[in-house]
Amino acid sequence: MSNGDIDRWYQLARENGALGGKVIGAGGGGFLMFYVEDKIKLRHALRQEGLQEVRFRFDFGGTQVVTES
Repeated sequence: MSNGDIDRWYQLARENGALGGKVIGAGGGGFLMFYVEDKIKLRHALRQEGLQEVRFRFDFGGTQVVTES
């Protein structure tokens, strides 16, 4: 699902170094995720639009038990 703002931000990201991206979330909001090699230019462009960066990392360890009852 997309809208005018999301389309504009996606295009802006592509113009500022993103090689691709994906809209994720539950509709009416959610997240835009981009793949980019040089993130500095993209980060600046999206901040100028008032967007907030949420950093993440992939975990390749799989499912783990955090607590036991």
